[in-house]
Amino acid sequence: MELRRKASIMDETAMRRAITRIAHEVIEHNEGIDSVAIVGIHRRGVPLARLLADAIESIEGTRPALGTLDISFYRDDIGRSIAPVVHDTDIPFELDGCNVVLVDDVLYTGRTIRSALDALMDYGRPKTVQLAVLVDRGHRELPIRADYVGKNVPSSAAEEVRLLIEPIDDVNAVEIWESAGEGDE
Repeated sequence: MELRRKASIMDETAMRRAITRIAHEVIEHNEGIDSVAIVGIHRRGVPLARLLADAIESIEGTRPALGTLDISFYRDDIGRSIAPVVHDTDIPFELDGCNVVLVDDVLYTGRTIRSALDALMDYGRPKTVQLAVLVDRGHRELPIRADYVGKNVPSSAAEEVRLLIEPIDDVNAVEIWESAGEGDE
């Protein structure tokens, strides 16, 4: 199935604004960042988590603990994948008693977050786990909701919402893609 870009819904400036707003919300909700740790889910949640940590540091003057989480072997579709791409999990701090802000790019069915929660619990017992996503597109299959959302983007199940982020991609943007031929009537 060939896809084509339907719309660009966030550019780099809009993404930066959303991340700054989320940073303020995280600080306010946790009454500072003394016990806050940011954990990005591989792949695009990792650079997003770094940007969130940068924004919090610019506001508070202190950088929160930062980690990365690989969920490859926790996914419920692992049996369907020929060879999952495995990344390093790097959580260089104690999770026990921490308020963890789990960061992902796009919240859709909730299955990635369920897998991330399972993986995270293998590393410790956080006080709380809060979820920050740049885009919430709906269509949940599991009872999962984000605590911090950059933008709600209603979309059809046939569309793809993609976060493009440096250094993985050569641009920072959020785009909606659709099947070529869809809507060409």
